[in-house]
Amino acid sequence: MEFDPWEVSMDTIISSSPEETIRLGETFGREAEPGWLIGVSGGLGAGKTQLVKGIAHGVGITGRVSSPTFGLMHELEGGRLPLVHMDLYRLAAWADVQAAGLDEYMFGNPGVVVVEWIERALDDDDAKRVFSQRQGLFRHVTIGIHSDSERRINYEDSCH
Repeated sequence: MEFDPWEVSMDTIISSSPEETIRLGETFGREAEPGWLIGVSGGLGAGKTQLVKGIAHGVGITGRVSSPTFGLMHELEGGRLPLVHMDLYRLAAWADVQAAGLDEYMFGNPGVVVVEWIERALDDDDAKRVFSQRQGLFRHVTIGIHSDSERRINYEDSCH
């Protein structure tokens, strides 16, 4: 068996409200370090943008945070770290991410990059190879709708 250089840990949290999801994001934001990539998966209305609002607040960004669905990306500054917020909903595959030039922000960014609909960027072997070579922490967060008022939030950290 080959040595795997990635350290992996996984946790699960149940959120009972949008405010709890924001508070979890604030925790992630306070922990964040330069170069972190946080990928968020979940269906429409699961709470992805609420989590990103919390992450932004956790790094000290006080401005309005909204989903960049049509613009694909927002750059937010004013906190202890800059934050790049991407939304890949309108893209179908890794090739689309590359064609839009968004892949450059995911690697070597001096701040924190948060990507909603990250699964669109992890769709093929080429993308998986590129992500496996990425340096730094990659936190993959999956938000599932457990009930009308509860969300099951799983997150897994991979460090190279």
